[in-house]
Amino acid sequence: MKRLMLGNEAVARGLYEAGCRFVSSYPGTPSTEITEFAAKYPEVYAEWAPNEKVAVESAIGASIAGARAFAAMKHVGANVAADPIFTVAYSGVSGGLVIAVADDPGMHSSQNEQDSRHYAEAAKIPMLEPSDSTECRDYAKLAFELSEEYDTPIFLRLVTRIAHSQSIVELQDRADIPMKEYVKNPQKYVMAPANAKRRHPFVEDRLARMAQWAEDCALNRIEWGDRKIGIIASGACYQYAREVMGDRASYLKLGLVFPLPTELIKTFAAGVDKLYVIEELDDVLETHCRKLGIEVTGKSLFPLVDEFSQELVREKLLGELPDAIEFDAPVPVRPPVLCPGCPHRGFFYTAAKLKLTVLGDIGCYTLGSGAPLSAMDTTICMGASISSLHGFNKMKPETKNRTIAVIGDSTFAHSGITGLVNIVYNQSASTVVILDNSITGMTGHQQNPTTGQTLQGDPTYAINLEELCHAVGIKRVRVEDPYNLKAMETILKEELAVDEPSVIIARRPCALLKTVKHHPPRVVNRDACKACKVCFKIGCPAITWKDGKSHVDETLCVGCGLCAQVCPFGAIEEGKGA
Repeated sequence: MKRLMLGNEAVARGLYEAGCRFVSSYPGTPSTEITEFAAKYPEVYAEWAPNEKVAVESAIGASIAGARAFAAMKHVGANVAADPIFTVAYSGVSGGLVIAVADDPGMHSSQNEQDSRHYAEAAKIPMLEPSDSTECRDYAKLAFELSEEYDTPIFLRLVTRIAHSQSIVELQDRADIPMKEYVKNPQKYVMAPANAKRRHPFVEDRLARMAQWAEDCALNRIEWGDRKIGIIASGACYQYAREVMGDRASYLKLGLVFPLPTELIKTFAAGVDKLYVIEELDDVLETHCRKLGIEVTGKSLFPLVDEFSQELVREKLLGELPDAIEFDAPVPVRPPVLCPGCPHRGFFYTAAKLKLTVLGDIGCYTLGSGAPLSAMDTTICMGASISSLHGFNKMKPETKNRTIAVIGDSTFAHSGITGLVNIVYNQSASTVVILDNSITGMTGHQQNPTTGQTLQGDPTYAINLEELCHAVGIKRVRVEDPYNLKAMETILKEELAVDEPSVIIARRPCALLKTVKHHPPRVVNRDACKACKVCFKIGCPAITWKDGKSHVDETLCVGCGLCAQVCPFGAIEEGKGA
């Protein structure tokens, strides 16, 4: 049977067909759907972990137990998981261990544009890179076989375009892979210096053997066409090049991007007149070619930044620009904004009103940095808000009463707890605000340790944020509804005034949750409206301008009432049915 599948769905299918038994991940676009699709197979145990480090460590444990195991993450998640990743490269595996890392060229939903191929080289772990959904399925299956054959974890690298594009996959049956027997082996799995020292030569020998395999494996292949132009590419860039050039070029398609072949590249280079390397982000393939003494055109022509496209390849190789229509009318910008009824809006409006310095974090609430709220000063990485607040306040104690950290409930569980411990331990008079919307919002409503449900929706223990904060030493913990602007302003002022650590939990469920009941849409009393535009300061997309007055779009409004609270003339009223 054939099916049209997302790349991520195809990876999950590959896990199922390969006999994978254990999947642990933290949601992060563009990798999230792999785990969500894997959870649909009853034969595969799948879970959300608090963070990527925990996910990889859990998968390592499952592998040592003898099961085929898998963890997925986006590229910045690999930074969080790097510690166990680098060490499991030395210890090796029992059951196959595959780690998917999804890069985000173009930063569609990320804070940086790092290239995860460097992790493969630095950790000395082989990396496969598929170029369509069928290869996503096939490479996932092959990765387990390679992992067990070479006693190594295997990276499966995706990019946003492959993870979220669809192509045909022919389904196959699940392989019956029995669990391996666990055998106690501290020399292999206890990475104390003496044991690790003995494992390092094994890692180097393994890479040498895989580099030899790379010379004639099916993943790396030459496709001869017109030999005037030769193109070396992998993943999405291979597809762009094929679509643009067709048979007007020859191709070296690389599916194993680390370790890279040597003789195969030399053979291909000798067979073409002009050689190009097309790769997004860094010059990994190009650098390898130059080390071999091969003259190649790469980043002198193609950019080091942003996502590539067919249009870019056509422009750079053929000098052809796409057809364009010129018109004089300005195109209005549509920046991303907090959803109508978003519980974070009330908090950020209050923070902006008080002119607070807000050290922010990763989540949909990062949108509070945009106009008109403009209520966030920093965003670095998961959990950095709390730790940064500590350092900021230690160096500028005079601004403590107007500086806060903001972090979401899922992000707090991911990597905010240790920062809060640091605040208590090192006696930092800092105020942390946890925006608890009862879900992991940014990546599409995944459960987390604070929601009381597992990935499958089964009930489980929900971390009590108030008790947790008390347990680490926070004496002052306040909970408030961010829809209540007056109460939120009062609490912020009170907690910023005290000379000790404190936590404010701004708690209201995400407006998009199916279980949330909304009020009827608000309406503007046009006679009472003075056209002062104060209501626009909350940045709600449901509020528009119509015939010289404010207007509430009833198809968007969820009746949260924030606009009514800020209107100085009482012009925004409850709608019918309220």
